[in-house]
Amino acid sequence: MKIVFLDRKTLGYDINLDRFNTLGDVTIYETTKANETLEKVQDADIVVTNKVVLNKDILEKSNIKLICVIATGTNNIDLEYAKQRGIEVRNVVGYAKATVAQLTFTFALHFIQKLDYYKKYVEDKKWEKSDIFTNLDEPFYELENKNWGIIGLGNIGRRVANIAKAFECNVNYHSTSKKNLNTEYNHMELEELLKTSDIISIHSPLNESTHNLINSTNLSMLKDGAILINVGRGGIINEKDLAKALDEEKNLYCGLDVLNTEPIEKDNPFNNIKNKHRLIITPHIAWASIEARNMITNTTFDNISKFVV
Repeated sequence: MKIVFLDRKTLGYDINLDRFNTLGDVTIYETTKANETLEKVQDADIVVTNKVVLNKDILEKSNIKLICVIATGTNNIDLEYAKQRGIEVRNVVGYAKATVAQLTFTFALHFIQKLDYYKKYVEDKKWEKSDIFTNLDEPFYELENKNWGIIGLGNIGRRVANIAKAFECNVNYHSTSKKNLNTEYNHMELEELLKTSDIISIHSPLNESTHNLINSTNLSMLKDGAILINVGRGGIINEKDLAKALDEEKNLYCGLDVLNTEPIEKDNPFNNIKNKHRLIITPHIAWASIEARNMITNTTFDNISKFVV
């Protein structure tokens, strides 16, 4: 079996892929541009991809038998055509609950504790010049009894809800699909959730019902001092509207791990906001703890092993 990795770089170099050599003839590409894909997969039996697109045009001109997606989302694969051709598609699920929840709370606690201010206060030598042992110039608050609103109560959303509950937050959620409503937590319509929440975290997929779900109309509903976190998909928030809201008088703090276009583009509106202390953007890392990436690799190895037996 000829096995081709199309975007190995997305797994990180602390992950060793040597054992895949026991399963077949392995070719590893660090990255793959769209115009390079066909040439790289044409003679492959098994293709391993994270974000490289495998559309009908690519699949019909190749002899691929198995596609392993080293992620949960399979929107970069023409699944209907793959099924017609008898090409198996296997992805990886359940690896990201802990790591995404962890970054969610990292964002929230960063803003709540005013870490930027107090870190700089010490680094600027102001503490050593103080006439008291502490500094309270930037008030912070406790999570206890605060309202945490969750958009999307799937596996990751439930993990965040459980942690927020451990902090003794009042947890509410909004289901964008209105299916499989959870009875453990209180469901709210989106408008009510946005108006009443101190922290809002987004864990939904991107689809027709969630595209631009957060926009100028409902951003204005947020509480003064609210924290908005998106670790779902970039298109759920209208970026121009959010950039404008971050520079308005009402305090709004935001942690983003996902954007409409990744990597971030030069003309992204977030690059030009004035209140930069209100925004943290990380480069789509919520999924990527070492434990999560090891789980992805182990599952992918197992998926290929079962196929080649």
